[in-house]
Amino acid sequence: MHGVPATFQAAVCGRAAVLLLGWSTVAVSGMAVAARAAPALQNDLMVRAARGEATTKTPVWLFRQAGRHLPEYNEYKATTGKNFLQLLQDPADVAEVTLQPVRRYDLDAAILFSDILVVAEALGIAVEMPGGKGILVPEPLRSPADLERVTLPADPDAAVAVVEEKLSHVIASVRLIVEKLEGRIPLIGFSAAPWTLFYYMVGGSSKKGQEEGERWLREYPEASARILDALQLVVIEYMSAQAENGASILQLFEAMGEFIGPDNFESAALPRMEGIAKALKARHPDVPLMVFPRGAAYSLPKLGEIGFDVLTLDNTADWATVRDELPDVCLQGAFSPSRLVRDNGATPETVAAEVTAMLDTLGGQKLIANLCEGLSGKEDPELVNAFVEAVHAREA
Repeated sequence: MHGVPATFQAAVCGRAAVLLLGWSTVAVSGMAVAARAAPALQNDLMVRAARGEATTKTPVWLFRQAGRHLPEYNEYKATTGKNFLQLLQDPADVAEVTLQPVRRYDLDAAILFSDILVVAEALGIAVEMPGGKGILVPEPLRSPADLERVTLPADPDAAVAVVEEKLSHVIASVRLIVEKLEGRIPLIGFSAAPWTLFYYMVGGSSKKGQEEGERWLREYPEASARILDALQLVVIEYMSAQAENGASILQLFEAMGEFIGPDNFESAALPRMEGIAKALKARHPDVPLMVFPRGAAYSLPKLGEIGFDVLTLDNTADWATVRDELPDVCLQGAFSPSRLVRDNGATPETVAAEVTAMLDTLGGQKLIANLCEGLSGKEDPELVNAFVEAVHAREA
């Protein structure tokens, strides 16, 4: 079996290292650090596929598999009286919601129930969820004068402090989920990439905000670099902490790649993604790295070159073209969630036929079956299950 290492380094960035077996808490440089020896994985299909190894069948999991398309999630929210953001604050709630789709579907991985903006929140950006409007950033940064409102770590130790002080509840959630999974399947940890976080921090959530990120790059290059560099530092420590506490795979979401031109992507987004990949590979060589450059599929070959093990296809990527160009790379995707909606004429039979077409084109090996977008809430759980079963029904 392949899984996470048997031991975890409990301190990073030059701090004293303590290697522990099992759950334990020790003092390191004056702070309490939890370490975890993750159990051997009973189902390691995802990890092996991500490493490019042969598998007997294609592994499958789904973007936003935990959440609003599930009746049990909506019932849980109603019972607890909590909204999405409130659920994220309690590790018990996070663990419950993370495990709901794992109980319902035969998935090959769980993914941490969280949000891409928790890192921005940790730096001092207010995030709201008023209901019916999605997540909003009501007071984005308008100019460099606003930087005094946020914390921007300038070195790794300061970034570690942000994770410990502001994101400890997420790391506690990771530990609890891993404990409850008992090695049945791997847990995927994740973070938004620096450009995506920057996009929200300076643009908020309005349509006008779609232009603000590139305006900042153009008008405030030094301040933009300062923010992006700080985000890179925090994302490294945040994702590293997830791996140290039991996540077997890590995913970097560049969710706003469609709102940055190729030149700016290459100069502003890509170098930070490369820095993250190299740092995580150096610390956690056995933990595969997945990346999703949504709206920037042109960057897939380069992302493979700089250290990401799994390249995710969005709805703009042509399956056959990408597979021809990247025959030896593990790809992820790329089924449309719209094909899992009854109102669109979907049935278990149409889902199975379209899964066959996807696997015929992308191949069953060096593939992690997933979606090209997250589940929106309109999908029928019966059809989602049909997707999972159709993937597993075919030998890789």
